[in-house]
Amino acid sequence: MGLFDKKFCDFCGDKIGLLGNRKLADGNMCKNCASNITPYLVGRKQYTVSDMKEHLASREANKLRLANFNATRSLGLDTKVHIDDSQNILLVTSSRKYKEENPDILEFTQVTGCILDTKEDKNEIKKEGAEGKMESYNPPRYKYEYDFYITINVNHPWFDEIRFKVNSSSIESRASAEYRETEKQAKEISDCLQNLHKQVREEAIESAKPKTSVICPGCGASTIADANGCCEYCGGALGR
Repeated sequence: MGLFDKKFCDFCGDKIGLLGNRKLADGNMCKNCASNITPYLVGRKQYTVSDMKEHLASREANKLRLANFNATRSLGLDTKVHIDDSQNILLVTSSRKYKEENPDILEFTQVTGCILDTKEDKNEIKKEGAEGKMESYNPPRYKYEYDFYITINVNHPWFDEIRFKVNSSSIESRASAEYRETEKQAKEISDCLQNLHKQVREEAIESAKPKTSVICPGCGASTIADANGCCEYCGGALGR
């Protein structure tokens, strides 16, 4: 096939315009279908049509699950981490109407780590000197800008991390109230996600421990406590 031959989307079947093709390893995708890909997926061109059909199916399943998502707490400024503690799930989004944007839902168990880093940009301020040439002050002067970033490491079938900037615009002074508030929000997010990961790990260790039988004080049977710490025969509390 020639460079300018007509191409059709392998997903919706529509003809793809001159600048609308989103190449895959073995096929083509129109920009409308490609808009449903998670923004965290890297290396689209490495995926096959079959891979991408599986991915888009997972995105549709995510959309259905999102309808039952109810945030019990939210952390952050413009980009927020919304947490549903009743279902042990969370999502990251900058949209107020996030259920229309279909952000990826993460299980607590999928969060494997969280990194907070602060980026400092340093640019020299110069003045116009002789003959209109820009020259340094003596001593040199600099303009500083600060940005806070959160990287959430995840165990997910389609991506390994979610990275976002906590502040919407760069902060010019470390001494400002804006800097202090952004730093506070960033640390709150980082601490929360690290604690979730620690909690999941401790629960996994606890559940892996061998269960031992005890004598039920209610019915006298030798029993192993169920998930609620009760006798498997009479349902009475076994105590701790």
